[in-house]
Amino acid sequence: MRLLLAEDESALADWLVRTLAQSGFQVDWVADGRLVRRALRATRYDALILDLGLPGLAGEEVLLSLREDEDPVPILILTARDTLAQRVATLRAGADDFLAKPFEVEELEARLQALIRRARGREATRFSCGQLVYDTQTRRFECGLEAFMLTPREHALLATLIQARGQPLGRRELLERVFVGDSEVSPEAVEVLIHRLRKRLLPTGTQIATLRGLGYVLEAAP
Repeated sequence: MRLLLAEDESALADWLVRTLAQSGFQVDWVADGRLVRRALRATRYDALILDLGLPGLAGEEVLLSLREDEDPVPILILTARDTLAQRVATLRAGADDFLAKPFEVEELEARLQALIRRARGREATRFSCGQLVYDTQTRRFECGLEAFMLTPREHALLATLIQARGQPLGRRELLERVFVGDSEVSPEAVEVLIHRLRKRLLPTGTQIATLRGLGYVLEAAP
């Protein structure tokens, strides 16, 4: 699932990008309200996490502008302005949910998943490739009807690849998502994981292909 985060507190934004990546979210970050619409036009996002106190263009203005233009992206307001009047005003303006700072990341993830499920018509958030199936709610891989067991690192890398829906991901990008916050890890660690996963995936009808100059992609085996 791909998210756009509009937040001007760089420390909080950096932490959220890394933390949500561990749960399989792909997060792009902008720190100025004027950049939100440009990002939404360039990329299809599953949800927008919107702070109200943005520079350039306030979060309230961003929200009103998007809803006036009938942009359907699910919007979760994330702000320190936790008053009843503020909650009511933003929800009436078109926000789908509201979460006050400080918050627990588990609640943020649950709210985001609920928003995305509703936006998709309550479709199950399941991704499949070959015989391999990944359920983002249970964070469980299955092959056929059997659980497909992996180490935490293998799980994080494979979840990232399957949710990319055929989009190639480079070694550096995979390193940042799988080894979140670990600056001591070398890029070769991704190649070691890829090598191990390729062996594990042989019975699943799924393979990790290398696209020269682009990165790795999960695809059904021929």
